[in-house]
Amino acid sequence: MDLDNSILGKIKSMLPSRQGIVGQFLRYFVTGGLAFVVDFGAFALALYYFDIHYLISNLIGLAAGNVVNYLLTIRWVFSTEKRKMEKYVFLEVTVFVLISLFGMGLNELLMYIFVGILLIQEMVSKVVAAIIVLLYNFLARKFILFRSGNKKSDLQGAL
Repeated sequence: MDLDNSILGKIKSMLPSRQGIVGQFLRYFVTGGLAFVVDFGAFALALYYFDIHYLISNLIGLAAGNVVNYLLTIRWVFSTEKRKMEKYVFLEVTVFVLISLFGMGLNELLMYIFVGILLIQEMVSKVVAAIIVLLYNFLARKFILFRSGNKKSDLQGAL
């Protein structure tokens, strides 16, 4: 399949350069959207089909969505930036997971507050919590895992 004629190719051509924070955020937003579809689908499946408690269902969805998010974040969102821990892949994955775990904890806390205390419907609560955590995840990953500037200029300076 020709990438330029695919849906992904069309989305890619509409986004600004990933070298700036706006382009990166928009790419992260698309990545987050795809990860959220996986997250929300797994959450709904666990909650309604398997009748698993909403907080456990939320964790199942978050775990599935985070796998998608990691792969797309490294390969597509911040691929033009130098990774701070690139030589230490295990450490990089560990930090990514720790950021994710904090985000998952924040998501669980928000779900508990919205559903358990404020009595807001589960699906509505999930959407609101996801938006808040999306902003946290983007900023944490951007500033903890990646250096400013692009790979090409870093490589040219090293030559």
